[in-house]
Amino acid sequence: MELKRVVVTGLGAITPLGDNVKTTWEAMTKGVSGAGPITLFDATKFKTRFACEVKHFDPNTHFDRKEARKMDRYAQFALVSAQEAIEDAGLNTEAVDPNRVGVVFSSGIGGIGTFEQEIGYYYQHEEMGPRLNPFFIPKMIGDIAAGHISILYGFRGPNFGTVSACASSTNGLVSAFDIIRLGKADAVVAGGAEAAVTVSGIGGFNAMNALSTRNDSPETASRPFSASRDGFVMGEGGVCLVLEEMEHALARGAKIYAEIVGGGASGDAYHLTASHPEGLGAILVMRNALDDAGMEPDAIDYINLHGTSTPVGDPSELKAIEEVFGEHAFRLNISSTKSMTGHMLGAAGAIEALACVLAVQDNIVPPTINHEPGDDDPEIDYRLNFTFNKAEKREVRAALSNTFGFGGHNACIIVKKFMK
Repeated sequence: MELKRVVVTGLGAITPLGDNVKTTWEAMTKGVSGAGPITLFDATKFKTRFACEVKHFDPNTHFDRKEARKMDRYAQFALVSAQEAIEDAGLNTEAVDPNRVGVVFSSGIGGIGTFEQEIGYYYQHEEMGPRLNPFFIPKMIGDIAAGHISILYGFRGPNFGTVSACASSTNGLVSAFDIIRLGKADAVVAGGAEAAVTVSGIGGFNAMNALSTRNDSPETASRPFSASRDGFVMGEGGVCLVLEEMEHALARGAKIYAEIVGGGASGDAYHLTASHPEGLGAILVMRNALDDAGMEPDAIDYINLHGTSTPVGDPSELKAIEEVFGEHAFRLNISSTKSMTGHMLGAAGAIEALACVLAVQDNIVPPTINHEPGDDDPEIDYRLNFTFNKAEKREVRAALSNTFGFGGHNACIIVKKFMK
């Protein structure tokens, strides 16, 4: 069976850096931090009192008030990003067969804010019995964003969400890629959304000592590959990519940003939360993705690293890159855009895939910000080009994105310049 080619024809985003793709990408290439004090709840008693929030978000400007109340914040982000991407792609029911358009939209945690609200209400009114909102379950579950998008647009192709912690939306994108290249759909609306800047989200990660506590300087707290890094910064938002079969896209005159050429997955089989110290799962997933794409390592010009700014995770990923890419590792650019967006958990793979698509299109590598002279970790090889603090213009023929999740879930996707 000859596999179909898959291209990207639409992009959408609402992130800590901007309320659409244009503003997000401009901020990312300028090295802007999205971090600041938490405004979504009173965090004064928490070890971490800052995050990368989506700024000034009012769902009532995007949705009818009644509809907005049926959705958790994470699902609202998903729909906002999907609306932008679908409009960008011109993917309306007049242009496509809705039976051949799928939706794969992912979240690592889902409606955690709704869960807190409803359980809190119950305990405050326990004497009244279990009187919960009838929308509690459909607001909370992690697949419901895909359902909302499908219902809104009438897309009746494959419809689901993937859950693999921080690798969720990369796994979702790879699933969407496979669905199209196997001929099971003409297009798939794919992405990820998360809204875990909540009491239990921040409190839970604080209990694990996973978050940075640099409360005096939030904008510099996410500092991957620096000796002074002390944990990741929570991010939130939604990001969507429209993936489409190449001939289908060309036939309707769609704009094509880039081509998806490979994806991979692996498991660390090591620890609930920590990466394998020698990067064994990371080595395997990158090799799987390269094999899937039929590419040699030296065909990659840019890697968007998982790079969360944690003491254990950063060095293990770099060891894996040097193992997979050999001497070419020192010729390509690498960067962690989490230094600007924070860690968007289940949406991280989608925002980082979007960054790869735009790096390939614009021939610009976004930076890793917040590295200071002398703040070097002896476990890290600084011969690698981390693209510290300033974006770099260079030809980007192909880019690879890494995402690794709690539970040892690893996923990788490769995009390259489109040529007919």
